[in-house]
Amino acid sequence: MNIGFDAKRAFHNQTGLGHYSRTLIHSLAGYFPQHEYFLFNPKASTSFQFNEQNVHEVLPGSFLSRKLSAAWRGNWVKKDLKQLNIDLYHGLSHEIPVNIQKTSIKSIVTIHDLIFERYPEQFKFIDRKIYSKKFRYACEHANKIIAISNQTKQDIIDLYKTPAEKIEVCYQSCNPAFGERVTEETKQSIKAKYNLPDRYFLYVGSIIERKNLLNICVAINSLRNEINIPLVVIGNGGEYKQKVKDYVRQHKLEDRIIFLSDSPVARSSSTFQSAQDFPDIYQLAIAMIYPSVFEGFGIPVLEALWSRIPVITSNVSCLPEAGGEGAFYVDPTKPEEIAEQMKRILTDESFVQQQVEKGWQHAQRFSNYNTAAKVMEVYEQVV
Repeated sequence: MNIGFDAKRAFHNQTGLGHYSRTLIHSLAGYFPQHEYFLFNPKASTSFQFNEQNVHEVLPGSFLSRKLSAAWRGNWVKKDLKQLNIDLYHGLSHEIPVNIQKTSIKSIVTIHDLIFERYPEQFKFIDRKIYSKKFRYACEHANKIIAISNQTKQDIIDLYKTPAEKIEVCYQSCNPAFGERVTEETKQSIKAKYNLPDRYFLYVGSIIERKNLLNICVAINSLRNEINIPLVVIGNGGEYKQKVKDYVRQHKLEDRIIFLSDSPVARSSSTFQSAQDFPDIYQLAIAMIYPSVFEGFGIPVLEALWSRIPVITSNVSCLPEAGGEGAFYVDPTKPEEIAEQMKRILTDESFVQQQVEKGWQHAQRFSNYNTAAKVMEVYEQVV
């Protein structure tokens, strides 16, 4: 097969959608080399590269397509798909080209979540309207929908009235580097590079309201007389991030909450911006804290399980799917539960080791091969 991908986020996105796209493309190209993979990228990028011989980048060819790259990606790309004899087009993040269903090219779309439908107050009005139009169109006209969790599948059924049989749950994986043991020498090098504390908890994710960083800070504040271990934060945000920083300042937690992404070394480091250093940072941590209120999947939970560190996460949404039996679960609205699990991780070493082992075993379900093979099954159903 000649398989095409909407590769905008594979080349340009440094967070969850980008990691999903890159991991899946690399896995498919490696485990199913009999196919050719075409990455339709609206704009050249030097951030991420694909070096496999069966992976081909396709950029807009004409002057007008380059100038109006959004129109090329969302509609005009069909001409390129036909010229390259693409059999199947996979919209990796909620979108497919307009009227692709009127061509002979089959299409699949991955829906990661419908959070903007569930929590509309957290999104700008115009963004909600654009997302809703694109997502609904893709769900209606794609030949198959891939949902990255059972939670997302149920949301598509409930909110868009999509027939269940049109949706396949295909869990995502993460960069296999998280499963590789980092040497002590490398750890010390990374620790020195980013001036990391000897011991720390870790948060990774966009700093937005539903990801709940503020309640982690409240938990840390409640433990200030018991535990003197900081939280390292990787991620960026806007208004909510400022709200968190205001809380940190008001409660004099500046030495307890380290916004690593704001540091000059992180901003200037290509290996930080591409997440290449993240496995090292994970494996240096005491535990990941990720008490999100709602997720499509929760990739930092899986990255932590692969890294063999404990994970504190929420007992709601799809997070129990991601964490399995190995996670430490909390009600995300209750900082006292987050604090209690932090104390348990520091004091109950034998239980922590049991949970880490359970987490590692659970993570094997989401190996690169297993996730790629499931997606390939969906491709073969359609073509």
